[in-house]
Formats: sequence, structure tokens, C-alpha cells
Amino acid sequence: MKRILAILPLLSLIVISCNREPFADATVDLNPAYVGEDVRFTSYSTNTDYVEWDMDDGIMYTEPVVDHYFIDPGYYDVSLRAFGAKGGVSTAVIPMEIIGAELTVVVRLWTEVEGEGYLLPGASVRLYPTLTDWENETNMAAEAFSDSYGECTFTNLSYQRYYIDVWEANHDNYTLAAEDVGFIETEMLEGAYYWTFEALVDYYAKKSTTSTERPQKTLKAAPAGEKRTAGDLVTKVKRERK
Repeated sequence: MKRILAILPLLSLIVISCNREPFADATVDLNPAYVGEDVRFTSYSTNTDYVEWDMDDGIMYTEPVVDHYFIDPGYYDVSLRAFGAKGGVSTAVIPMEIIGAELTVVVRLWTEVEGEGYLLPGASVRLYPTLTDWENETNMAAEAFSDSYGECTFTNLSYQRYYIDVWEANHDNYTLAAEDVGFIETEMLEGAYYWTFEALVDYYAKKSTTSTERPQKTLKAAPAGEKRTAGDLVTKVKRERK
């Protein structure tokens, strides 16, 4: 009888241990982070059967350790749900700040000698998310005007390529774009860098001296073997993490 009484408390402890509720716990290695930058999320949850991450941008994972990057800047509530073997659920939330990319566009007149053309102030500079949008002038992401140094800067941009439309009363980049889309296409803009894009423009014939309409855009493929790459026009400098 004494032996049975001694075993009963031990069995009770085993039952209690098996029925522990899950506890969600996690860490993140970078916060704030930049768009396009891999961020590692690690689950330290206990008493779990499996976990589920919701990154608050439409992406979900089921691994305990995940590397994830965000496309758009902003604030996100990343949630980790820990599921217990008996059906219990625990949730932990990590508020994330994601910083957008920064792009400076330098407007310069195209010449045969690279870097020799003069800088053009007062030009309208527009960013479009796709080449189709650039052609049709739809879904413009942002617009700025070049200063006296021929420059303008865009901030809080997403991790993607942009297509640059430059227009001024006597100049645009439409003819150059028709020769090669590389004259208007950026690289994927990772937020961890400061980007500079040299937007080359050319003269165009105005319809009249008072016309403020942009000329029609037509694009064609660049000759084989002559495609200009974004690297010819783009430079980047590493940003210091705040």
C-alpha cells in the first residue's frame, strides 16, 4: 500500500508535465531593418508541437527559424503562434520598423563622352513601378524636380526596380529609352544603400514654343549585344545603421 501511495504523486507530476500549455517566445536580429534586407526571426517557444509565423505582409512560415525580407517600408506586427500538442495556442508579437530605400537622381545631358554633359535643373523626374506604367504614365510612385545641381532625392522607396521618366521643356529621356531600356531602369533598390542614378536626357523637338505636353513614348529592344545595364548608371554607398 505504501508503494502505491508513493507512485501516485509521481504519476500526477507526469500528467501535469504532459499537459503544459505552449509558450510563444521569439527574437529578431535586426529592428529596425531596411527594405530588401534579410532579417532572422528565431523561435524559443516551449511546450510546442509546431509554430507558425505571420510576417504581416502576406507571407507565412512554419519553421522555427526563418530569414525574411520586407518589400515595402512601414510598420509591421510580426506574430509567432506556438501550438501545443493538446490544442493550446500561445502568441508573441514583434513590432517591426522597416526603412525604405533612398535614391538620388542626377539629370545630365547625354554626350558621346561619358560625364561631359551639363547638369539640368528644373526637370520633372518621375518614378514608375513597371515599364508598362512608364510607357502609359500610370501608377506613378513619386515625382520630384531637379535642383540647381541637376539632382533630386527620393526616400521611403520599396525594394524593387523603378523606371525613371525625365522631362523638361527642351529635354527628355524618351529617345534614349527607345534605344535601350537600361537608360531608365534602376537596380533592385535595397534599403541598406544610398543609391545614385545618372538619368541621361537628350534634346527633343517641341510641337510649339508654348507646348507643355510630353512627347509620345515608344520603346524598342536594344540591338543584340548592346544592352546598357543599370550598373553603367547606378552607384551605391552603404548606409550606416542607426
